[in-house]
Amino acid sequence: MLNEQQKIKLKQISSDIIASIKGNEQDFTSGSIRRAIFLLSIPMVLEMVMESVFAIVDIFFVSKLGADAVATVGLTEAMVTIIYAIAIGLAMATTATISRRIGEKEPDKAAFTSFQAIILGFSFSLIIAIIGIFFSKDMLRLMGASANVIEEGYLYPTILIGTNTVIMMLFIINAVFRGAGDAAISMRVLWLANIINVVLDPCLIFGIGPFPELGVAGAAVATSIGRGIGVLWQFYWLFKPTGRITIHKKHVILDFKIIRNLVRISLGGIGQFLISTSSWIGLMRIIAVFGSEALAGYTIAIRIFIFSLLPSWGMSNAAATLVGQNLGAKKPDRAEKSVWMSGKINAVFLIIVAFTFISFPEFLIKLFTGDLKVIATGAEALRIISYGYVFYAYGMVLVQAFNGAGDTATPTKINFICFWLIEIPLAYTLALKLRFGVSGVFWAIVIAETLLTVIGIIMFKRGSWKSKKV
Repeated sequence: MLNEQQKIKLKQISSDIIASIKGNEQDFTSGSIRRAIFLLSIPMVLEMVMESVFAIVDIFFVSKLGADAVATVGLTEAMVTIIYAIAIGLAMATTATISRRIGEKEPDKAAFTSFQAIILGFSFSLIIAIIGIFFSKDMLRLMGASANVIEEGYLYPTILIGTNTVIMMLFIINAVFRGAGDAAISMRVLWLANIINVVLDPCLIFGIGPFPELGVAGAAVATSIGRGIGVLWQFYWLFKPTGRITIHKKHVILDFKIIRNLVRISLGGIGQFLISTSSWIGLMRIIAVFGSEALAGYTIAIRIFIFSLLPSWGMSNAAATLVGQNLGAKKPDRAEKSVWMSGKINAVFLIIVAFTFISFPEFLIKLFTGDLKVIATGAEALRIISYGYVFYAYGMVLVQAFNGAGDTATPTKINFICFWLIEIPLAYTLALKLRFGVSGVFWAIVIAETLLTVIGIIMFKRGSWKSKKV
């Protein structure tokens, strides 16, 4: 039986969960830091879980089509991460700027900035769409895809990259809501998009009922439709008169001063993620040497990693919002405490996840495929990479803390050292020169990510991020 004090505490937790999911307006620059993290993290974690579901659902159904289809998705995902890099970089600048304006109690300026961020994202997406529509085969060829993968699967990257505007808008507009402390809307948007994707994926891949059988291309169509409807709902909330941030007619004007400021901040973020994601492309290229089965195993393992790490990114995004808003409110010490507390919570979560992956890797990979070679590679990837999870926990939070402060340059430099100067050369040496095979690539990932966290802690303790102007 619970005593009276425990009942009161349980009631408070239940009340906070409901308030968090509903998106009740809160002031995150005062009161309990632990409660602020809790209130922001719940919708952000659920949002990130939904983002990862896109990847998991696609690979689950596509895996039924064989190793070549899975390899197509894996290679395309490696290319699409460049789009994610740009979208996340712009979203990073948007969150940093919006959260700072909210901390300064300037919602009108926040709304004006939101419109400029949307225009920037739309402009970038048009250029990328043209490249994706006309050069998808060439990009697959550069990634080391076999002739069969190129001919059978080229429509998948054509559709996914050609409709990248919906990816860009999802990231940027959700960054607006997160920066305002209204993460619940971002969560709802991705729930809607994912429900549509889950329903349409098998229908369009296998031709269920009145739907055409599109194979691997059907997964891209389903994902783009789901994301597109999610974006429409975002715009509904953004232009709604009663929203926490509302774009009115007076905000629909280009302001090149704000655009230049967003570009300045986002360049560091874009560079930061281009470095990390292009290093992933480099790793995929090394693994491609070992055949489609190795690529498929790694692709499935990475999807599982994404599923487990994106909730942690949700906690990290909560830290970024708290940093931005508290710096705007002239409370740098509170911002710093928020980061260390978020890192501790994230570490506890990822230690539990790591134990699961190390103990039952084969079982998890078998959920997606019955191919023994694919299972062997995927299980090895899960087991080895999980050894670094406790370091990833703090690394993620520290990187997002810098970004939330508008200091996107520091993580860019750290990423350059850890991923380009360490990870790719080390993976190549271990896998091909020293003949460790694909396991050499996995150990290189652990070493690089651990080094990133160590450097991040040193740089964060210096405190220069506290005086960054946004």
